[in-house]
Amino acid sequence: MDYQFRAVGVSYHNTPIDIREKLAFLEETSKSFLEKLKAVHGIEEAIIISTCNRTEVYFSSDQALEQEVIKLMCLEKGIEPDHVISYFNIYGHDEAIEQIFKVSLGLDSKVLGDIQIINQVKHAYQWTADENRAGAFLHRLMHTIFFANKRISQETPFRDGFGSVAGVAVDLINVQSEVILNPRILLIGTGEIGQNVLENLKEEFTDITLINRTKQRALDLVGNREYSVAEYSDLVSEVNKADVVISAATVDTILISKESLVTSLTQKLFLDLSVPRSINEDVEEVNGVMLYNIDQIEEKTSVVLDTRRNAISDVESILHEHLADFNNWAGEMEVSPTIKLLKERLEQIRKEELARHQKKLTASEIELLETVTKNMIQKVIKLPVLELKAACKRGEADSLVGALHDIFDLEKEPSSKS
Repeated sequence: MDYQFRAVGVSYHNTPIDIREKLAFLEETSKSFLEKLKAVHGIEEAIIISTCNRTEVYFSSDQALEQEVIKLMCLEKGIEPDHVISYFNIYGHDEAIEQIFKVSLGLDSKVLGDIQIINQVKHAYQWTADENRAGAFLHRLMHTIFFANKRISQETPFRDGFGSVAGVAVDLINVQSEVILNPRILLIGTGEIGQNVLENLKEEFTDITLINRTKQRALDLVGNREYSVAEYSDLVSEVNKADVVISAATVDTILISKESLVTSLTQKLFLDLSVPRSINEDVEEVNGVMLYNIDQIEEKTSVVLDTRRNAISDVESILHEHLADFNNWAGEMEVSPTIKLLKERLEQIRKEELARHQKKLTASEIELLETVTKNMIQKVIKLPVLELKAACKRGEADSLVGALHDIFDLEKEPSSKS
């Protein structure tokens, strides 16, 4: 098969976060890299899926350009290829199609059934469409995935609840926001857990303040978002101003205790994601305070993940159903040029034969022959087309395509004579 869908990428499975960060693509860098793929390697069709857990480039090419794409990614990011090449996975046509299905549907996520991933994939697809880098193959593939995802959400419990500590934290804050509209949220600590929490928070909440022992790290994480960054020395006063306090700090001492709080509180939610704990459980002695520690949150997470794990077989059944439908379509797309050439060749023969006899026929006879011969061509071509489509499903189309090309000399351009 000349047309090949391919993929290269790194993921949380075997690549440390510092390498994943260096290879990450945002919207503008994704669009720029799509242009470079075309300019440097002639790759017309591609999509880049880049999240905190993976960066994967999917592309179509009749050449084995996987190593070249990896080198171009490294050049784009200022990384020596030899330093990271061992982390890259390479996927051939069938593997690449199945991989993008699994990634998009949350089967290959760090958090099983990750709810965010499908929106991240939709954004990646939009950026690809914006740059005109999606052809018929990729458009069909992505819409097949989106339809499969809709069925999974409707027909299985795979999307129920939150399956991560950060997700459960957001769920608890949503309960809080039923009492306090747009709660003021304080996030302490900007390590990996803190970053995951912020990724979950940013979709639903706007009044967020970050505190980190190293202020610059908090400023770097905020970027151009309209969040606040407070001084570490102001931690106690910021705690008292907030409606929700999330501590993801890496410390070996208690940062917040009963003595840190004023007593005129109406309601305040504390989420302690630190190990060891950074919020003393005595804060719950203060009126209106509720505290969840990491064990309580992980218990909620565990119940959700058990439900999702039990749904995997149903999810995979839906995946394979749509994967088979897509592969059938892709196979038919592969032989459609042959069908088109065959139709053109038979039409050429029909017109040439009619032209030889037209002078001997009346106008009404010519009209009748036009109708009769066109119907004959339709009946003659029906069986080869059905056989080609059936051969596609069996993976045996190549030999039949070759035979048709030889028998009807399909490589030769049809005659322009009428």
